[in-house]
Amino acid sequence: MGIPSELRDAWVSKRNSFLIPSPDEERKILRTKKCTNEGVRAGFKAAVVAAIASSVPTLAAVRMIPWAKANLNYTAQALIISAASIAGYFITADKTILECARRNAQLEYSLSHNRGTDSS
Repeated sequence: MGIPSELRDAWVSKRNSFLIPSPDEERKILRTKKCTNEGVRAGFKAAVVAAIASSVPTLAAVRMIPWAKANLNYTAQALIISAASIAGYFITADKTILECARRNAQLEYSLSHNRGTDSS
């Protein structure tokens, strides 16, 4: 299973194009990777907090509330906890990446604006 070696080699060779990126493009790519990593890190932290915050009341309810004890099996409990974790991850990662992209856009604008005023 997996990707056949011919397809993998073709895909890898496509990534190594003959075009050489400018230093500005390289900086943009690095900032983009940094934003993505920052978003993943923040999303993971939020997912851990959401898992703990949702597992404590869910597990307590299953032991104390008769309706929950009768109707929430292990699958339902896992689904409640994982849904909260997944939502926390994606919402936080999305917000973090968008915030970082906004900062990059402002930085890009200020750099281009400063370049324009320096040359005149």
